[in-house]
Amino acid sequence: MTWELEKEMASQSMDVVAKAVEQQMLQSARMVEEQLDAELEKLQTMDEDDLERLKERRLEALKKAQKQKQEWISKGHGEYREIPSERDFFAEVKESKSVVCHFYRDSTFRCKILDKHLAILAKKHLETKFIKLNVEKAPFLTERLKIKVIPTLALVKDGKTKDYIVGFTDLGNTDEFPTEMLEWRLGCSSIINYSGNILEPPTIGQKSGAKFTKVEKKTIRGKGYDSDSESDED
Repeated sequence: MTWELEKEMASQSMDVVAKAVEQQMLQSARMVEEQLDAELEKLQTMDEDDLERLKERRLEALKKAQKQKQEWISKGHGEYREIPSERDFFAEVKESKSVVCHFYRDSTFRCKILDKHLAILAKKHLETKFIKLNVEKAPFLTERLKIKVIPTLALVKDGKTKDYIVGFTDLGNTDEFPTEMLEWRLGCSSIINYSGNILEPPTIGQKSGAKFTKVEKKTIRGKGYDSDSESDED
């Protein structure tokens, strides 16, 4: 087979693919158009009673959403806050369906990075409670949950620990991950209502001079914890 013939066949193949893609796009566009036409026709055929009922349902949905929002706020949702002891942990997870708890230590640098992102997400995702607990004030709980690396996020659903985010490994293993990356990871565990595409994590644009931290585990003050931060001082 000559090179010219191979080139011609490749060109024909590309044309076939392009036409197939174009046909698929046209078909999708027609489907969307048909759906819109159906909705418009439905609205046009509504009488005043139908419109009034539709208005009442939407108003009822808004009232229900507002009531739910106030209930969440009354339980401590909407803000990222510290709880004083492990006893409080059990009370917090009992009253809320979805809870993100940050097990931290004051001298661990990466815990402070997480604090910044969690404070943002707590305000955005009222459906989930965001709290933090100092591991040195919760020896029984950290042992029970087998928390060995600091920072660790425990994701609690219906009173049961569903998943953990340990260190920054799932967040690109860099100190400079965006809030959207943590939001995506929480969405993967269904601990928040994530509106993005779970199959496509946010990309981390590595800026000039961006630091990708190598994870080195160290024992923290002999208490059996490992640190996922190079900035710890023992």
